[in-house]
Amino acid sequence: MLSAAPRQSESGARTLLKAEALEKRFGGITALADYSVNMGRGELLGLIGPNGAGKTTVFNLLSGVFKPSAGRILLGDRDITAARPDRRAALGIARTFQNIRLFAEMSVIDNIRVAFHMHRGRGLWPTLVHTPAFRRAEREMAERAAEFLELLGLQDVRRERAGNLPYGLQRRTEIARALAADPQLILLDEPAAGMNPNETDELIAVIERIHHRYGLAVFLVEHDMKVVMASCDRIQVLDRGRVLCEGRPADIRKDPRVIEAYLGTPRKGSRAGS
Repeated sequence: MLSAAPRQSESGARTLLKAEALEKRFGGITALADYSVNMGRGELLGLIGPNGAGKTTVFNLLSGVFKPSAGRILLGDRDITAARPDRRAALGIARTFQNIRLFAEMSVIDNIRVAFHMHRGRGLWPTLVHTPAFRRAEREMAERAAEFLELLGLQDVRRERAGNLPYGLQRRTEIARALAADPQLILLDEPAAGMNPNETDELIAVIERIHHRYGLAVFLVEHDMKVVMASCDRIQVLDRGRVLCEGRPADIRKDPRVIEAYLGTPRKGSRAGS
C-alpha cells in the first residue's frame, strides 16, 4: 500500500527497473534499437525526443503492450519480459496514456474506486456477504481515495462526470486512478499534452507532490520541456529509436546533439543537403 516515504537520493537508490538492449521491430522497420535504462527506486526520470523517436514504444514495452523483439526487462530482480500488462500492473507498474482513458460517464471518485477494486478485489463471496475483511477494505479504499483527491486538488469535483471536466482535471483524475493501483512505478505518457500554461504549472506541482509524498519512481515522457526540466532528476534523449544521450537537465539543455535532434541544426563542417 502507498504510504508517505522520504525521497531517496539518486546515489542511494536501489535499482527498481532495468531494461537491457531492448529492440522492437515492426516488419522491416526497427522502431527501437539497443535501448537500455537503469532506474532507481524513488527516481524521477524523463524521456524526450522528436516525434517518432520511439518514446511511446519504450512505454509500450515496459508496460507489456508490446513484446520486445530482443532484450529483457527486470522489475527489481524479477524478469517481466514475457509478463502480460495485467501482471505488470499487479507487480506495481501503473501507466497513463497520451489519449486520456477515463470512464467518461462515471464520476471522478468512481473512476478511482474502479481502480481500487481491480487491484484489490476481495472475491465474490466476501463481496456478497460483506465480511469484516470486506468492510475493512472498503473503509481503507474510501480513506485512500479521499487522500488522493486532496493531494491532486480534486475534492470539489469528486462527484462530477469525468468526461465533463476541463482537460487538466481529467489528467489529474487519470493520475489519481493510477495511484489507486498501489504502484512502485508510474509511467506518465505526455501528461501535459493539450494543457494551457496554467494547467502545465499545476501539473508540475502535482508530479512533485506525488513523487515526494510517496517516494514513487516516476518515468515521464513529455514534449513540453518546461515540465521535464522542472521535474526530472535525470533525462534520456531518444532519436530515431536509439538513446542519443542522458544526464541531468542542465547538461541535456545545452547538449549540441539534443539541439540538433530537435532543431535540425547541422553539425559543424557538414554541408547542406549531405
